[in-house]
Amino acid sequence: MTVLIDPPAWPGPRGLLFSHLAGDASLEELHAFARELGVPPRAFERDHYDVPETLYDRAVRLGAAPVSSRELVARLTASGLRRRKRGRLAVQRGEFGGEVAPGGGLPAGPAPGGAEQRVGGE
Repeated sequence: MTVLIDPPAWPGPRGLLFSHLAGDASLEELHAFARELGVPPRAFERDHYDVPETLYDRAVRLGAAPVSSRELVARLTASGLRRRKRGRLAVQRGEFGGEVAPGGGLPAGPAPGGAEQRVGGE
């Protein structure tokens, strides 16, 4: 397995920039690497860890491969470990089990059971 890290470019708390730390083979090995790096479990989001810029150099010294954000996503997707965000409202309601539709994150078409979808309390 290779642990990948992209450059710190994503704004986060306390004015820090954040990197994404991901693996290309196993979430278990990614979790072990994050523990060794000192990243708390709460920094894990679906398929990657958000890592503050203060840990970037240490991650590389521990063996993370520096890659572009584009390459990180491509390799994560190719590995089968990529987990995309789903539409928030549909997931909360339990109405959606497929891919998110373009333009707002809601599924296309009527809700299961023929009920109309309601957006924004309509």
